[in-house]
Amino acid sequence: MSDRAALLKGIRVWLVTFVVCLVLSGATAFPLVHELRWTESVLRALSVPEHLPGLMAWISRVRDGLDTVDTKYPFVLYGTDWLAFAHLVIAVAFYGPYRDPVRNIWVVEFGMIACAGIIPLALICGPIRGIPFWWSLIDMSFGVFGVVPLYVVRQKIKRLEALSAPAAA
Repeated sequence: MSDRAALLKGIRVWLVTFVVCLVLSGATAFPLVHELRWTESVLRALSVPEHLPGLMAWISRVRDGLDTVDTKYPFVLYGTDWLAFAHLVIAVAFYGPYRDPVRNIWVVEFGMIACAGIIPLALICGPIRGIPFWWSLIDMSFGVFGVVPLYVVRQKIKRLEALSAPAAA
């Protein structure tokens, strides 16, 4: 396998991994009410309230809030449907770098900028919405962990571009 083919394969594997995670992250925003009920049940079965009472109190509070919204104001959950849809649409954008990485490197860089944007969003909006700081750290981790595969892909695309440059000349 040539260096070019190996780089292209590596880029595609990383992109597929990133897209799968993005799609899963988005898809989980659709059934929030049911997921939180299930999560609370599992955590109780695992005796989490005895070991991590703060986490359990937060999960119960969020579940209570979602139950209330679902019962009285279900249209509010339409916002999370749009959040899920946005994840799916962004995932589709990564088909461009999958098909032609060098020409579409901007999509990867856009994704890296979006990952960086998660941090100020969580630090600003978290306190405004009453989110515990430790939960904001979890939210920020999506940006930190999301940027890693994108950084690797960008580096590989730059190497692929360098390999292609002499051939183009």
